[in-house]
Amino acid sequence: MAFVPSYIVAARRTALGRIGGLHRSRRIADLAAPVVRAALADAEIDASEVDELIVGNASEGGNPARLISLAAGLPETVAAHSIDRQCASGLDAILAAVRLVQAGDADVVVAGGAESLSTAPWRVAKPRSLYQLPQFLRVDPAGADTADAPVPFEASEHLPRRLGISRARQDAVALRSFLKAEAAREARRFVGEIVPLRGNAEEARDQSVVEPALEDLAEMTPFTPPDGTLTPGNTSSLHDGAAFVVVVSSRVWRARGKPGALVLRSAAALGVAPGCDGEAPVAALRKLYDRLNGFRRDEVSVFELSESSAAQEIAMADLLEINPDLINPDGGAIARGHPLGAAGAVLAVRLFSRLVRAPQPDAGRYGVATLGAIGGLGLAALFEAAR
Repeated sequence: MAFVPSYIVAARRTALGRIGGLHRSRRIADLAAPVVRAALADAEIDASEVDELIVGNASEGGNPARLISLAAGLPETVAAHSIDRQCASGLDAILAAVRLVQAGDADVVVAGGAESLSTAPWRVAKPRSLYQLPQFLRVDPAGADTADAPVPFEASEHLPRRLGISRARQDAVALRSFLKAEAAREARRFVGEIVPLRGNAEEARDQSVVEPALEDLAEMTPFTPPDGTLTPGNTSSLHDGAAFVVVVSSRVWRARGKPGALVLRSAAALGVAPGCDGEAPVAALRKLYDRLNGFRRDEVSVFELSESSAAQEIAMADLLEINPDLINPDGGAIARGHPLGAAGAVLAVRLFSRLVRAPQPDAGRYGVATLGAIGGLGLAALFEAAR
């Protein structure tokens, strides 16, 4: 079987909204379908040309990819399947699409992630006996009790303790994330990336990018008092959102005049010990580096990380000796939110914007997307810009 090069030629996402906020009444198909249509329009690909839709999701159950496919106006013949690797689901879906095209089994695949936690079904545990009441289950069994708490904060707290990362340093990195996100918005770097689902200003910006003061961050109560360092201000919170890319074969890419695209160079997934979830992205990125024989790490110009906490971003910079300025240059999940199964797809869209859609003057050719998933799993992928 011949290897077929594949290209990501379009990438779009919604603005990210707090649970019960911007997208509070939108079910998953309503949230995701407009993004799918916008990405296909960018790629100048008709719905009839799509072979498959792959969706990462962690909360809906069933096969939401099929619902999204039909809502987006794709033909009934288009195959659709869903992937659940929790937070890594969206990036996993994109990697699956790339491999499907590379195997020669498809020419056009739309892939990404969607998470409508505001409208997702409730999960209820079956009672063990006739005398017990049903118990509602949280979205993430290892996570927190409220939507404002990080995912999962118990494991994330282990990281700063082991590495000696102070609360003050975490708060400073969190503030910097908000400042970078606000600067990117003012510079209109999200224009062309976000699909406004309605014609108003709120739909064109991430809902949580509201700059706090460092003093306010310092006064926040930690999730695990009295010695905890993680707070609502230096961790990411669960959000609603959707993000999709269009992956095409070299034949389709050439037929459309070889537009700017992202090309996957390598990817790695790795599990870590229970309780060490915060270290999963670092572990996955190390494994990715080990696979890249002869590749110079300093060629990577941007690292998009969907961090569960500022401590995770600090650990990645310290342990892998990465320039902090290269990590989330337009702000990270602390500022914009963490849409669970769509989080990894958001990273791919961000890389497309920085390296392909509107490359910065200092933009290089390579970018990395990495994140951890509940249960101690890490995923990292290296992409190259084909301009």
